[in-house]
This record gives sequence, C-alpha cells and structure tokens, in this order.
Amino acid sequence: MQDTGLSILFRGINFLRLLQGLWVTLQISLISVGLSFIFGTLFGMLMTVKNRFVQAFCWLYLNFIRIMPQLVLLFLVYFGVTRQWQISLSAWSSAIIVFTLWGTAEMGDLVRGAIVSIPSHQYESAAALGMTKQQIFRFVILPQTIRRLIAPSINLITRMIKTTSLVEIIGMVEVLKTGQQIIDANRMQYPTGALWVYGAVFVLYFLVCWPISTLAGRLERKWR
Repeated sequence: MQDTGLSILFRGINFLRLLQGLWVTLQISLISVGLSFIFGTLFGMLMTVKNRFVQAFCWLYLNFIRIMPQLVLLFLVYFGVTRQWQISLSAWSSAIIVFTLWGTAEMGDLVRGAIVSIPSHQYESAAALGMTKQQIFRFVILPQTIRRLIAPSINLITRMIKTTSLVEIIGMVEVLKTGQQIIDANRMQYPTGALWVYGAVFVLYFLVCWPISTLAGRLERKWR
C-alpha cells in the first residue's frame, strides 16, 4: 500500500519538534501580548489627553506602525538598527521588540476607542455624586472599558500569535520553520509530506487560537 505521507509526522521526533516549535511561537506571542497590553493601555490613555503635541506624537506613532509591514519592521530592527549602532540583538529580542511595538499601537487605539465611546453624561453623573476623578475612572470608566475591549483585544491576541510566523525570516526556528525543516529533510522519502506537515501546523495554530476566541465569546455574552 502506498504511503500517503502521514507517517512523516511520526517518524523519529518530528512531531515533538513541531511541539517545540509551537512552544517558541507561544513564548514570543505571550511575552509580546503581555507587554503590549501594559504599554498599550498607557498609550491609549495618553491618546485621550487633550494636548496638541501629545496627540501629534500619538498619531505619528500609530500611523507609522500601521503603515509599516511587520516584516519590514523585523528587518529594520534585526538587520538595520543592530548594524547601524553596533547593538547586539538576538532574533528573539528583535521579535519581542517589533511585536510589542506593533501590539502597543493596536492595543492603544482599542483602549482609546473604548474610552471615548463612553457617553459624557456618565462622567457628569458620577461627578455630581461627589466622586473624584480617580473614583470615576476606577468604578465607572474602567469596568466599561474592559467590557468593550474583550472582543477586539482577543482578536488582536490571535492576530499576534499567527503573525509570529514571520520570525522565521530572521532565523528563528518556530513551528512553521520547524515544519519546513522536516519537509526538506524528508523530501525524497515523503514527497507528499508537505500536505501533512503544514496541515499539522494549521491544526496546532487552530488548537491555540480557538479556545481563546471561545473564551472571549463567553465573556462577551456574560457581560452584555
């Protein structure tokens, strides 16, 4: 019976290597997401400040990050900045920097949108009750902002997880690069192995992103 190529996944430690590559992907993603949520929240609050220079800075940063493809940013940081200023940055550090910069901009805009979407009469009503600005933000604005952020922030998390596949271009061996190495090493014995390896990579990405999206949907329905 002709080999369909599926056995390539279970030859030697191939499947274990895919799981190890997935762990590298998750490490980059989770660290970048955590930093992006912290800095993005601060950036989003900064974007609501009514100051011309602050708003100009935020607008420039946000549009620069959005216009520039993530792959180009990776090249700029890993190949450009390191050589121009003789800075020693690993591919790992470069990836964390780039995805944090990108995530901070995207998360900041989500936070800004959530804050400005809260009707002004809620601020006025809370102030009329004698609440301080800190109390208004903590008990009125922050809870509503969090609820408005659930769906878009979860979408950002899944986008960041999937976009980390770009780091293979700068030499990092994550799950996609590992899959390519397995295919190349077994090309003669498993000529159709690419279908199964890339299929396994798809399933791994799905198993990571689907529970996150499901959790977001449940939280959104619960807090609606």
